[in-house]
Amino acid sequence: MEFADGLTVGIDLGTSNSAIAYLNADGEPVLLPDESGYDITPSIVRFTGGQDVEVGHLDPDDIADPDDVLVAVKRQMGTQDVVREVDGQQLRPEFISALILRKLKQAAEANIGPVANAVISVPYYFNDPCRRATRDAGEIAGLNVVDIINEPTAATLAYAWICGELGRTEVFSSEKKILVYDLGGGTFDATLVRYTPTDFQVIGTDGDTFLGGLDWTKRIVDIVSDKFIQRFDVDPRDDPYVMLHLTAQCDVAKHELSVKQSTSVTLYYDDTELNVSISRKDFHQRTADLLQRTRDTVELLLANCQTDVSELHETILIGGSTAIPAVSDMLEEVTGRRPSTRLDPERAVAQGAAVHAAILEARYRKESTVADSLLKRLRSVRAEDVNSHSLGIELTDPTDRTQKTNHIMIPRNSQLPSNKRQRFKTNKANPEGIRIRLLEGESSEASACTVVGECRITGLPQDLPAGSPVEVTYQYDVNRHINVYAKELTGGNEASVRIVWDSADSLTSAEDLQQVADAYAVH
Repeated sequence: MEFADGLTVGIDLGTSNSAIAYLNADGEPVLLPDESGYDITPSIVRFTGGQDVEVGHLDPDDIADPDDVLVAVKRQMGTQDVVREVDGQQLRPEFISALILRKLKQAAEANIGPVANAVISVPYYFNDPCRRATRDAGEIAGLNVVDIINEPTAATLAYAWICGELGRTEVFSSEKKILVYDLGGGTFDATLVRYTPTDFQVIGTDGDTFLGGLDWTKRIVDIVSDKFIQRFDVDPRDDPYVMLHLTAQCDVAKHELSVKQSTSVTLYYDDTELNVSISRKDFHQRTADLLQRTRDTVELLLANCQTDVSELHETILIGGSTAIPAVSDMLEEVTGRRPSTRLDPERAVAQGAAVHAAILEARYRKESTVADSLLKRLRSVRAEDVNSHSLGIELTDPTDRTQKTNHIMIPRNSQLPSNKRQRFKTNKANPEGIRIRLLEGESSEASACTVVGECRITGLPQDLPAGSPVEVTYQYDVNRHINVYAKELTGGNEASVRIVWDSADSLTSAEDLQQVADAYAVH
């Protein structure tokens, strides 16, 4: 692990909001504010003309064209979607995310000096393409990304560090088991973690990359819009400009309903005005199915990990959407106790990423910037992780070659590192080569899984019969690097691949995109 010259930070790159933090000389994980004093930055990018962009807090009244504004880009990470085209340059989600990261980097450097290295958080349920895109975003932003950390792991680090337990065996030596419930703006994870002062072990995880606070906000938009349709027989959601303003108002209303029993939203559209009153009870009823999806995930996780709620020491809330009162009420029903309030749900992931960054720096950097008094404590911590998605290979049905199945070799929630070796047979005689196609996902159907790479054995013996043995070794290491080795046992020919997500359709490399990003003025 190589560290560049400069400071090291932790970053929470969120769907709705992002934050950057570092571990100060007193051992406190501190968020760094921007030039306006905000230490939480909305993950919103607005193109104001040419290569000028605004990132963060935007006033909807200043926006003339909603198409200039990009939100929730995180939900598109790992895809090949073109989300913006500027001067003939097609900009994908990782580039837009890089602009957000650059804004955070600028804020940090105004406070603590040159920043070079970063740990960036991702939802546990992000697959390999999403993680690679996040790393690329960091590199495009000019950061040396020393690690990608899962958000629940970061939250647990923050919890144990802030409680004064991490790296301090004199405080306690027993084991704790906690449930991390992470409901952010666009994603949801539930994770079980076991830890002592010096050892972290993720027991299991589950989640949904398309469930978050945005969906709760959308329900309020629907409530207001339905009332408007009933009154005026016109749907305001058809107008992008009105939707931009309405969504902003409904997001505010959602936050108000976390502290008030009722609120109201006033909608102006088509020369008409309607004030809609919304009660917390109505809001909870209209979003009950969304909350139930998270409850189902939590209960399934506990069942799959064979964990009784009596074994849990705490439930930790992560993500701004956990402020919705129904969330804590539901978790109390499931676990029998109220969730912990020791952490700030909107800041804990960035704080934990900063702690993890300091741990890595203390362990791997020759001249650590961390205070000497903290080095021993940081160096004592070790972590064990699991994979959030199963890894397998594509098999072809020998009787129907159009049928492709996913043969899982490393199941989800396997402790890392994990290795699996297995023999297979060729399904036709005298092949030109043997292709090993690597999949990520739980479905038995190959088409429903993510292709993460492939390798091909060539130079096969002549007249190789069908049914010839092929040995495949699958390795998934603690750094989430995938290595696959395949050997045709008749002639001894081999092939291997180390998975690096790099789309063949990508217009330019991350290094080239960094030069493009350098030309943008980020405000």
